[in-house]
Amino acid sequence: MSRSFIVQAYRTLSALLEPAAAGLLLWRRRRGKEDPARLSERRGYPSAERPDKTLVWLHGASVGETVTLLPLIERLQRRGLAVLVTSGTVTSARLLAQRLPAGAIHQFLPLDVPRYMRRFLDHWRPDLALICESEIWPNLMIESGKRGVPLVLINARMSERSFRRWYKFPQTSRHLLSGFDRCLAQSQEDGQRLAQLGAPRVSIAGNLKFDVPAPPADPNTLALLDGLAAGRPVWVAASTHPGEEEDVLAAHLGVRAHLPKLLTIVVPRHPDRGGEVEALAQANGVSSARRSLGHLPERDIDFYIADTLGDLGLFYRLAPVAFIGGSLAPIGGHNPIEPAKLGCALLHGPLVHKSADLFAAFDAGGGAIQVTDRQELAQAVHRWLSDPAAARQAARAAARTSTELSGALDRTVQAIEPLLLRASIGQRESVD
Repeated sequence: MSRSFIVQAYRTLSALLEPAAAGLLLWRRRRGKEDPARLSERRGYPSAERPDKTLVWLHGASVGETVTLLPLIERLQRRGLAVLVTSGTVTSARLLAQRLPAGAIHQFLPLDVPRYMRRFLDHWRPDLALICESEIWPNLMIESGKRGVPLVLINARMSERSFRRWYKFPQTSRHLLSGFDRCLAQSQEDGQRLAQLGAPRVSIAGNLKFDVPAPPADPNTLALLDGLAAGRPVWVAASTHPGEEEDVLAAHLGVRAHLPKLLTIVVPRHPDRGGEVEALAQANGVSSARRSLGHLPERDIDFYIADTLGDLGLFYRLAPVAFIGGSLAPIGGHNPIEPAKLGCALLHGPLVHKSADLFAAFDAGGGAIQVTDRQELAQAVHRWLSDPAAARQAARAAARTSTELSGALDRTVQAIEPLLLRASIGQRESVD
């Protein structure tokens, strides 16, 4: 990689601030953002042994990225390859504990401190690294390059907003992106931006999220919830953030004026915010219950707070209409593909810059509607809940769009095939 003053300064500073990094981890542990039993992994200390065969390392930042990797992990395992998966959040680790295929290893990604990353790589010695979406950490890339580990950016995205920031530092962007052996972009627009910033061997593979199976749901629990909600109009607001719950509550009150039996299900993006959302409902005189406390959406409950992890599969199956959070708050929009696969008509706000092309596809296909505020949200929810046939038509359109845009998994595997072959041959030669 060509030299970059900014990257060299980052390297120096991150090494000097190693004591502060250790303090940061302790602070995060106190706030519940780190697993106390696995804190050493964040400093590069392994908690598992390296398998004695070709090892492919896959990294995703949090829940969305790591779930995206699941079908690819299964493909790699079927080829007899060992798989190491890293992520950076407690919620992703909990979800992977439920859904990671047997035999795959999960570790927390170390903080991007040179010594932490060296420790991690010296133990795991990956033969190939697949980095998901936009996780570009300088020390990770540089230390991997020193060890000859091929790096591939998969399911790569580069929003217009991120592109403008990177474009201000062309030497730095070229320096970092040139460390990837190849980049497999989600869309033509993502690919063009990455290539313009200096990424090598860019190709368009599509979005791996379309090839992820729909999230599971326990059939007995689903039957129980379905029975409790029978005869009631139901909608779900999924992966919401602060500020959005206020919008959802206002929409609930507006729709309830016309549909008095309305059940609104709110799934906060961060489950530990359940108490905060409950207090909001209580302050507005709305009867609520929290799933994390073992409560159910009984007939006297209007606002059900699903503050648990991994339950969206239940509520997407229960509700015909889903609002996708992170889109009225300035987050960038969360995954609309899961509810599309499970029969939901989709609603979202305008702030979907992280996946603008994805949401535009659902809008154009007739499966989704953009709303700009709580009033429009209430109107759209009321319209679809009052006209189930129209909601079903939109849900079918969303499912059709999801099917039409699948295939990224096959294209990704095909693109990395030469690297997988090279890694397998190299491992056999080292053993011989």
